[in-house]
Amino acid sequence: MANVLIHRITNANVYMDGSNLLGRAEEIALPQVKVKMAEHKALGMVGTIRAFAGVEALEGKIKWASLYADVLKKAANPFKTVQLQVRGSLEEWNTPAGRNAEKPVVAVMQVLFKTFPAGSFKQHENVEVETEFDAWYLKLSAEGQDILEIDVAANIYKVGGADVLANYRANIGG
Repeated sequence: MANVLIHRITNANVYMDGSNLLGRAEEIALPQVKVKMAEHKALGMVGTIRAFAGVEALEGKIKWASLYADVLKKAANPFKTVQLQVRGSLEEWNTPAGRNAEKPVVAVMQVLFKTFPAGSFKQHENVEVETEFDAWYLKLSAEGQDILEIDVAANIYKVGGADVLANYRANIGG
């Protein structure tokens, strides 16, 4: 029998500025990191290449289970960032043994909300409330290892803990 390793994350919890929001968020979409690529072409090259030129805006959204005044008051202020933390449990399954480990998955973000929902009301249905945000900072860790850390304002981009923009910051004096 083949030994197959499977990772599963089937639930998570959201924290806002350190406050536990257990049961309040139905779903959270973390930002998708999209790298900007700039074209370079020159005489003597047989083609065009694209190279790293920055990072697109880090956008995410949260679908809330209802209206929560304490949460929405923070989301309503477009001038103040909020820290969001998402914590999940990564289950490691191994055939034929079954589940053999549970490890943390943590995303920490500093965000600025950009949409404010007043809600969508329907008879006999829960109110639908969704907020969208831009993340200025994102750090993703899994299994006790740093995966990715981006701080847009500080020009930090780390992969696996290695600072890939250290020389760039030194070159520009910041």
